[in-house]
Amino acid sequence: MLLVAEPILGEEEAAALSDVIRSGWITMGERVRSFEQAFAAAHDLPDAVAVSSCTAALHLILAALEIGPGDEVLVPSLTFVATVNSVLYTGATPVFVDIESLETPFLSLADAAAKTTARTKAVIVMHFGGNLVDREGWQKFARDRNLLLIEDAAHATGARAVGTLGDAAAFSFYGNKNMTTAEGGAVTARDPDVLHKVRQMRGHGMTTGTFQRHTSRTSTYDVTMLGYNYRMDELRAAAGLVQLKYLAQWNAKRRALTQEYMDTLAERCPTVVVPFARKRGSNSGASSHHIMPVVLPDGADRQAVVDALRDEEIQTTIHYPPAHLFTFYRKHFPLVELPLTEKFSRRELTLPLHPRMEMEDVRSVCSALERALTH
Repeated sequence: MLLVAEPILGEEEAAALSDVIRSGWITMGERVRSFEQAFAAAHDLPDAVAVSSCTAALHLILAALEIGPGDEVLVPSLTFVATVNSVLYTGATPVFVDIESLETPFLSLADAAAKTTARTKAVIVMHFGGNLVDREGWQKFARDRNLLLIEDAAHATGARAVGTLGDAAAFSFYGNKNMTTAEGGAVTARDPDVLHKVRQMRGHGMTTGTFQRHTSRTSTYDVTMLGYNYRMDELRAAAGLVQLKYLAQWNAKRRALTQEYMDTLAERCPTVVVPFARKRGSNSGASSHHIMPVVLPDGADRQAVVDALRDEEIQTTIHYPPAHLFTFYRKHFPLVELPLTEKFSRRELTLPLHPRMEMEDVRSVCSALERALTH
């Protein structure tokens, strides 16, 4: 089966994990800090905080920026539901915003402007597929309305300039991401004080951690804020340090595979829309090329296409079922309608894309898609 996503893991990661186990120190030690510094350096950022997941990263950002009850946060519905859940965790209200178009499934600036109220305090933009949103457009939008700008960068690890658009950014190292620690995430922030607050909040709001007390004469600690158990452990950090070494190489492979997809799809499946076609084909590094979404022709039977590709041992998936249509959110936000998001989601199909693939795999997928659409 050719999978949609497949991590690259091997002897280096195994050796790194073994080193941690032999050290006897398995959580929140020197490796976590080394990973934070290496991750920040790889993105030309001054620092980062490693956490247990991207969901934790989003929650910590919102909490550190003091977003809470009575506030509204503009969010995409075309995203993994964690983006929206994190707003509810703080007691704030998510306000769903439609996408620009089928070709550019980013949060719509026009719809965001129409849904901004006196209670709006922040906007979360999601770098869909690893493609970065309009930097100048969103910075001006936030500046003109005095809003906080938060990047959901779960798809965008390794993309050039990611983490520099807004006030803070959340990254994911889940198993299907461009680099993985199995579970895990990171926070970056423009304001060092915000990042310091995030660092303290991830460990119950404690002023010192176990490792700090172990390596000094301090035997106690204080709790000065409400915190959470969102820490990364040494095992994940050790794996992350290995993965990070290959991130640029793997993203370059993704870029080449994406270009092959676009060229072959244009020839064999001209009725298929490839979102971000111009941006994704660029060699600028402005995309991490995380996934390969396509929009099937209007009227195509997507399930039949999925089944046909599955019969040829090609896995596909959907990015994403709209969050506002899930049962929980329909119950609490029953009046939300996002026509373009819903249209995109009905027709979108995500094809395999990962560095283990070769160009021949791409051509095989495109041929199978051509047959499925024809028959």
